[in-house]
Amino acid sequence: MKKTFLHTARLLVGILFIFSGLIKANDPLGLSYKMQEFFEVWNMPALDAYTLGFSIIMIVFEILAGVAVILGWRMRLFAWLLLLLIIFFSFLTGYAVLSGKIRECGCFGNCIPLQALGSFIKDLFLLLLICILFIYRNDIYPSYSKNASLLILALTLILSFSIQWYSLHYLPILDCLPFKLGANIQEKMKPPTGAIPDSTVIHFVYEKNHQTKEYTADQLPPDLDSSYIFIRRYDKLIRKGNSEPEIKDFSLISESGNDSTFQILGKPGFQLMLISRNFPQTNPRWNKAFLLLYTLAKSKNIPVILVSSNRPEASSYLAANALEKQITVFGCDATAVKTAARADPTLYLLKKGTILNKWSYADLELSVPMLAGLPAQKPELP
Repeated sequence: MKKTFLHTARLLVGILFIFSGLIKANDPLGLSYKMQEFFEVWNMPALDAYTLGFSIIMIVFEILAGVAVILGWRMRLFAWLLLLLIIFFSFLTGYAVLSGKIRECGCFGNCIPLQALGSFIKDLFLLLLICILFIYRNDIYPSYSKNASLLILALTLILSFSIQWYSLHYLPILDCLPFKLGANIQEKMKPPTGAIPDSTVIHFVYEKNHQTKEYTADQLPPDLDSSYIFIRRYDKLIRKGNSEPEIKDFSLISESGNDSTFQILGKPGFQLMLISRNFPQTNPRWNKAFLLLYTLAKSKNIPVILVSSNRPEASSYLAANALEKQITVFGCDATAVKTAARADPTLYLLKKGTILNKWSYADLELSVPMLAGLPAQKPELP
């Protein structure tokens, strides 16, 4: 009976760790940004530069630990490591629930967004199982020979790093972000159909006789006159709704400061949009492929624009390639750019705001055949 229970517990723990790790390996930058969110809440911005390294190592260990516990390999060691890891995870999700400062913990990445409370309950369940495995760690023996176990673990290690390397260079294998193929950006910027908006109540703050008091609209004092000094008015949240759009803060700001989002996304023809967090080099390794694409797009009257959270560097890149008068740069919120460009940069082929295709900087040349097959457009009127 005990043997069957321990075997079942090992399978549950191992499968959950492997599944969680693989989902996050599909998008290691997502976990990195989630770590930055925690560090910002804890006022530790100095660690932001190391979050991607932390993310890659944590994902590899999570998958490796899941495989090891299923194999029953060196359970005396991995029981300790699993216990420490689940205590750490439980602390993070528990903090998110109690503080209310972080809504999602990123346990299953963007593909399965769990609210903080759901993540915390999941971690408590795992903590219980791992505690049992820890107590009976000396009664768990390897399922395979030492050499077979080491071979499986070595292959797991290679697979864990390989998936993350591919995702960082060529975009996530499974695209769970709102900027996926076939999505219309303008539609994703709208609240979902049937969404319930936030419920708020207007509060007025007045000062009288050196005392500050708050009133709702139906509680205003009957003797309200010039003796009451108006301080401010604000909306107090009573009930949180679910009306948040999938894409938030994606605004294309022109050099003059105008919001050109719907003007750009509403264009009926094809257009190319290169989205980047920054342009650290004036002649990056993808430069040749991009210049070829630009020449091809120009011959077909297909507009090309740059979108970046770092406008000065984007402008410097264009100036270095004598393109500052041919390509327009739009500024955008850094978080929105991080979501849209998991590989830096990412090229989008759009038609009236719909994403027809996208490519990372590492495979820009793959967009040439598709672009070559597009019909030429009429030139835009000045």
